[in-house]
Amino acid sequence: MNGSLENLVVSRRGSVAEVRFNRPQRLNAVTEALYGELQEVLHSLDRDPDTRVLVLTGEGRAFCVGADMKAHAEGQRSASQRRQYLAAEQAVCLQIRRLSKPVVAAVNGYALGAGAEMALAADFLLMKASAEIGLPEVTIGTFLGGGVTHTLPRLVGLAKARELVFLGQRIDGDEAVRIGLANRSLADDCFESEVAAFCERLAGTAPHSMQLAKQQLNRAGEQDFESALQCELEGMTFCATTRDWQEGVDAFREKRAPRFTGQ
Repeated sequence: MNGSLENLVVSRRGSVAEVRFNRPQRLNAVTEALYGELQEVLHSLDRDPDTRVLVLTGEGRAFCVGADMKAHAEGQRSASQRRQYLAAEQAVCLQIRRLSKPVVAAVNGYALGAGAEMALAADFLLMKASAEIGLPEVTIGTFLGGGVTHTLPRLVGLAKARELVFLGQRIDGDEAVRIGLANRSLADDCFESEVAAFCERLAGTAPHSMQLAKQQLNRAGEQDFESALQCELEGMTFCATTRDWQEGVDAFREKRAPRFTGQ
């Protein structure tokens, strides 16, 4: 896969696949080509049974600083082409949210604009303590994307969401965790090892159970209580038909770690 990619590097550690934005000379700013490659990679990894967890991160000192403003200034897009470019980010963030396996955004540096929006679409957001995340769109005359107007208030509350959006405020890893934006703030010198350990724990879970849990939690707040109960019942009934369910029972009885296969 890597041979055909110019803007991404895809690597694997066991059942954990890492997708690394690879435009460090531009702080991993996004272009149409990057979005196109990312859509293809996400689609491929979603269908890959050997991939249990997907990690998004960046090469160099940034995760992703959003749109490549230099490319914007040089380009001569029609209104239709401009809309198509903007729609590509929406499609990527929807893919991340709908992926059948958990996505971890490992924010290693600046995550701004579209970079922050892709990170917020992930299931988990892990940040270097020194990393900064922010949504500067309103302050530079553009607007938010990636579903962040839906996601952000649910994470941090409406008052804090207004502050982050209206002022374009950047916050570091510790502050992101404090307000509920990020899951963990990790020391810079052990960031990669801590991310790897976190992902290994995720990869050890039962794939069918994980997929159902992700789907249902993403619907939280959009279902009434009785609908949630019904979906949970269907999920429990399905899981009880799988080999992984029996493996979980056997492992508990035998006092060992389960070895799930996704069957």
